[in-house]
Amino acid sequence: MGTIVPRPRKDGTTAYMAKIILKRKGKVVHRETETFDRRAAANAWIVKREEALSKPGEIERAKAPVPTLGQVIKKYLSDSIKPVGRTKKQVLKSIQDFDIAQLPCDRIGSPNLVEFAQELGKTRLPQTVGNYLSHLSEVFTVAGPAWGYPLDKKAIEDAAIVARRLGIIGRSNLRDRRPTMDELDRIMTFFTSRRVSAAPMLQITAFAIFSTRRQEEITRITWPDLDEEHSRVLVRDMKNPTEKAGNDVWCDLPEQALKIVQAMPRGPNRIFPYVPDTIGHAWRDACATLGIDNLRFHDLRHEGVSRLFELGLNIPHVAAVSGHRSWTNLKRYTHIRAKGDKYAGWKWLEIAAPQKEKAEERG
Repeated sequence: MGTIVPRPRKDGTTAYMAKIILKRKGKVVHRETETFDRRAAANAWIVKREEALSKPGEIERAKAPVPTLGQVIKKYLSDSIKPVGRTKKQVLKSIQDFDIAQLPCDRIGSPNLVEFAQELGKTRLPQTVGNYLSHLSEVFTVAGPAWGYPLDKKAIEDAAIVARRLGIIGRSNLRDRRPTMDELDRIMTFFTSRRVSAAPMLQITAFAIFSTRRQEEITRITWPDLDEEHSRVLVRDMKNPTEKAGNDVWCDLPEQALKIVQAMPRGPNRIFPYVPDTIGHAWRDACATLGIDNLRFHDLRHEGVSRLFELGLNIPHVAAVSGHRSWTNLKRYTHIRAKGDKYAGWKWLEIAAPQKEKAEERG
């Protein structure tokens, strides 16, 4: 049976130490103590712990060394058969460098997590802090059921609520940057005037606009995943808020995007067999050299989606191209009014996707 011992503090308040001592055949086999600000909380802890310790093998597990959060993160990364996304892996590895990673799992409560979020907030944007807690939450979700580690999932849920209300975490501001036709003309001229990358940036840039595909998605598309008859492509591991790995989605390919793909050299596997970093570096180099400010490769997806609405397509038709699972995310574009295709007769499309006979001559 547990006991509660009141203890006066220096500030005049009272702390309540809850004690549990278990004996077998007259010998103490297990003891635990925990301190609370309220007697009711101490009593609730005793009831909960005594019930847990009554289960077979629980005392032995309680006596086993408790791993630190950093050790659990390491196990999560090593034991996951499903590929862990690059961003999530980077985030979880960076968390291992913070003080909270040195705490034993059973000592991590919502105050520790709020303090961790506040520390992150000193050098990171609120949306980034939110991403850190979101990725860490998955470790908390898995640790208990999978390995019996005492990470309190409710603690990180409570911490996220507190951090949101304090403004430590928040949603990212929606970017509305679109390239101008003059900027695109200068960028495409830059890509044709010099060999800036092993990747065919002229074709990749045009494809990104007309297909609305993300940088990493472009490099994962394979020839077997291309359905030319129905002008669509299977986009594997498409990004979404909850899960990416295994989220394979058929997306329509507008005529211009399909022409670019058909002009690419045929191979056994990927249509654009390059790494995302190569594309990103080439894009940043072009913008820096040309003095084009604040234009990211990902903005081409926003440009492509905006173009579809300017053509007069409705949300379901646009979603069939972009792959948006939730139409709610496309409501930000509903202010766009149909005004035709500013890319009609765009010279760079003919260069990126020449007619078949010209492509054969080039090959």
